[in-house]
Amino acid sequence: MGFKGKLALKYLVILSIFFSAYALFAQRMPYVGYIFPAGGKQGTSFTAMLSGQYLDGVLTNGITASDNGIKIEVLNYIKPLNGREITLLRDRLRNIQNALKETKKEINQISFYNELKTNQLETLTRAEAEKEIMEINKKLANPKNQRPPNPQMAEDVLVKITIDKNATVGEHEIRVKTANGHSNPLVFYVSDIPEFTEQETVAGNPMPTNTLSLPIIINGRILPGDVDRFRFRARKGYKLVAAVYARQLIPYLADAVPGWFQATLSLQDSKGKEIAYLDDYKFNPDPIIYYEIPADGEYIVEIKDAIFRGREDFVYRIMLGELPVITSIFPLGGQVNRKTEVSLTGWNLPVDKIVVEPENVGTIMISVTNNNFLSNLVPFQSDSFPEVFEKEPNNNIKSAQEVTFPVIINGRIDSPSDTDVFSFNAEAGEDIVIEVKARRLNSMLDSIVEVTDSNGKRLYLNDDSEDPSAALLTHHADSYIRFTAPYGGKYYVHITDSQHKGGSDFPYRLRISRPNPDFELRIVPSSINLRAGASAPATVYVLRKDGFTNSIKLSVVSPKGFSISGNPTIPGYTNQFRINIYATPEVEKKDYELEVQGVAKVNDKEIVRKAQPAQDMMQAFYYHHLVPSKAMIADIIGIVKPAPKQSQPASKKK
Repeated sequence: MGFKGKLALKYLVILSIFFSAYALFAQRMPYVGYIFPAGGKQGTSFTAMLSGQYLDGVLTNGITASDNGIKIEVLNYIKPLNGREITLLRDRLRNIQNALKETKKEINQISFYNELKTNQLETLTRAEAEKEIMEINKKLANPKNQRPPNPQMAEDVLVKITIDKNATVGEHEIRVKTANGHSNPLVFYVSDIPEFTEQETVAGNPMPTNTLSLPIIINGRILPGDVDRFRFRARKGYKLVAAVYARQLIPYLADAVPGWFQATLSLQDSKGKEIAYLDDYKFNPDPIIYYEIPADGEYIVEIKDAIFRGREDFVYRIMLGELPVITSIFPLGGQVNRKTEVSLTGWNLPVDKIVVEPENVGTIMISVTNNNFLSNLVPFQSDSFPEVFEKEPNNNIKSAQEVTFPVIINGRIDSPSDTDVFSFNAEAGEDIVIEVKARRLNSMLDSIVEVTDSNGKRLYLNDDSEDPSAALLTHHADSYIRFTAPYGGKYYVHITDSQHKGGSDFPYRLRISRPNPDFELRIVPSSINLRAGASAPATVYVLRKDGFTNSIKLSVVSPKGFSISGNPTIPGYTNQFRINIYATPEVEKKDYELEVQGVAKVNDKEIVRKAQPAQDMMQAFYYHHLVPSKAMIADIIGIVKPAPKQSQPASKKK
């Protein structure tokens, strides 16, 4: 083999070693499955437990939060023991206990043979010996020592969480950091009301032992065979809201069916008689009970899994009290830069109407405050098209409401028998889009849309259309139709509920327009770990809308020192694109929040869209969902050292 062949072989070996090392490195990325408790009150400090995999080497201050008002300190790292470690600990425990028995009580020191060095005596004071016995028993008692059922929750990290009194109320993210970089994010809530954390007792304990004062948030877990009950006192006329946060904490479980903790909630009187029960709330797996207390006294709230499962990551929070909750709004959206009066329905609301004036096209979250308590957040959609309201009667072709597109119609299916019909004119060969936004905006409507001619002949029909951008929906129930008008003239759009239901909770937004090509971007994962002078892989997903097929040029907008290697252009029609994010050698060793964007042209108009960080989460062994994260974190964990210069062979020297 010649010099060039040997050199090529040498580089091939180096590359092989590099990629093998990278694969091993990638496999050792820290992962967290849950945190318990999954939230806390402003101005409090408490201990919490995180469970996951590859958490060894977690840094003392290596758990970060998306809010600066949340400080987390690592207290202890607990890893399952292997067989040899268990045997050695048991031997040491026996040696210490025997030494204590054999040594007279008036003697303060004991001596015994070290289990690893049988010929070497070790000496401890009685206090040291008793302390070590407690520590060994604690380590041996870890149930995860015996082949943990889920290796992704085999390791625990005990932490102290301190929440500043001015920390932002609401949802945040927590990530674990080790020498290998950041983990996936976990949901963590900050509240403004007192919190209580369940102390694990015997599973199935028939009656609660704690009487709680309202308002309060209860933190707990459903372990195998577990049913949790909590007692509280309330007065007559108290408008109680009992809201569970479970799937909102962990949206998808990879190794469980249906893919999340399916909580049920029961309200009982002081004798345990059930007076209210709920499984799902509307289409949301997390139940919410509204109940007006009939008499002064004690009551019980009970939570369990709907199919009587239990595991350590079945973490929940129950919000309990006379708290404001918005159950529905109308309309579901409005035109950008215009004031829209929005009617509110719910419990314990301070007002029944608010005015919303969105500044940009997209979805914003609205809420209200009552007695300094913040309500839940509900989505409000803003668009650039003109908007109108549905006008009854419009239940058939003869009474159809005439509209001119482009338009967004704000309407509601008022009763199980209600069908809303709209007419519009189109020219032959004109491309038309008809889209419903209802379920994606928390409406109960399961729409079905039909396009007919003036004789009632069906031309097009759609029931459900999947929207991958709505990653948390359990049922994609909104309709979408795109067609080319076969003739010039009048068309009729019929919308109703496919389940033959209706009422105040069944509003919708119906868009009739020409195609409005657009796109959204998701970038996975939301935590990348790399060295300065090197790159790390990521995947960008394109969610194309209204027939958008063009190419998209990607770039890192911020911070400086980061870029996308190679040709960062997603080809037309491509929905998944692999990239490598590069950090220059000058980038400092710390964490950065990355912003990646995509630029495309549609009809000579430039469209710029930010890539939403996301996690690719598996549901029930099979389904994948791109669940949005609040930020994309790049962790510079080291610097690539330049390769040493190779001396030339003697034959090549001049």
